[in-house]
Amino acid sequence: METVVETLRSFNRSFTQRIGVLDDSFLGSGRPLGTARLLFEIGPADGATTLELRRRLGLDSGYLSRMLRSLEDDGSAEVVPDPDDGRRRVVRLTTAGRREWHNLDRRSDRLAEQLLDPLSDRQRSSLEAALATADRLLRAATVTFDVVDPQSDHAVASMSAYFHELDRRFPHGFDPGDTLTSDAASMREPRGVFVVAHSDDRPVACGGVVGLVDAGEIKRMWVHPEWRGVGLGHRLLAQLEGHVARLGYDRILLDTNGVLTDAIAMYERAGYSEINRYNDNPYAEHFFEKSLR
Repeated sequence: METVVETLRSFNRSFTQRIGVLDDSFLGSGRPLGTARLLFEIGPADGATTLELRRRLGLDSGYLSRMLRSLEDDGSAEVVPDPDDGRRRVVRLTTAGRREWHNLDRRSDRLAEQLLDPLSDRQRSSLEAALATADRLLRAATVTFDVVDPQSDHAVASMSAYFHELDRRFPHGFDPGDTLTSDAASMREPRGVFVVAHSDDRPVACGGVVGLVDAGEIKRMWVHPEWRGVGLGHRLLAQLEGHVARLGYDRILLDTNGVLTDAIAMYERAGYSEINRYNDNPYAEHFFEKSLR
C-alpha cells in the first residue's frame, strides 16, 4: 500500500503542475480551476440541477452557491426554477457562458495535444491505455452505494437495463411482467432495501434485498457492462449482505440462471453453497445459500 500511495501522490503532483491546476487563471480563462470546472460541468446544452452538480463534483451546498453566484455575477450562468419541479433549481449557461465553454474546450484540447506531441505513436498508445485503466480504477474506488426508493429514476433505469440484458442473454428471452411494481413493494424498509451504486451521480450497478420468513433474499444484482472486471460486483454483494444482517437475518438466499456464469463464479467465491430450488422463479436454474453466523 505504501508504494501505491507514493506513486499516486507523485502522479498527482506531476499531472496537476502540467495541466495548470496551480494557476490563478486556468487555461487563460481568468478563473481558477474550480470555477472553470463548474462552468464546464454545467455544459452548453440543457444545463444541470444544483443537486446534480453537487453530486458530480462532491461540493457542499454553501461552496457551490458561492461559485454559482460568481458565474451569475459575471453573466456566464443563470439559476432558475426547474420547470418540472419548482423545488429544484436548474443552472444554465448564458450566451456568454456557452462561448466561454467552447473556448475552454478548445484550450483543453490544445493543452492535451501539446503534452502528447513529443511522444511517439507507440508511447501515445501506451499512455492512452494506462490512463484509461487508471481512470476506470479510480472511478471504481470512489463509487458510492446508496439506498434509494426502488421506484426512483435511477433504480428504474438500472433495473430496466438489467432486464434488457437478461432478455438478450437468455436463450428464450426474458419477460419481466409487472416485476418493477411488485419488487418495489418488497424492496423497501423495513422489510427490504434497494441499493444503486453511483459514479459521478450516474447509476453503474444495483441490487436489492427482500425479507423472507427466515432469510434475506438478494435480488436484481446488476453491474453495467463497462464497469465489470474492477471488483464492483463483489463490493455490491458485500453491501447487500450487510443490509441482510442489518435487517436481522443470519441466512441469505439467491437464485440465478445458468448462462450467468460470471455471477455464479462470484457467488461461489463469496462462500455461497448451491442448494435445492426454494422458489417458483421460472428463469432460475441455480439456487444458493450463505450463513452469516
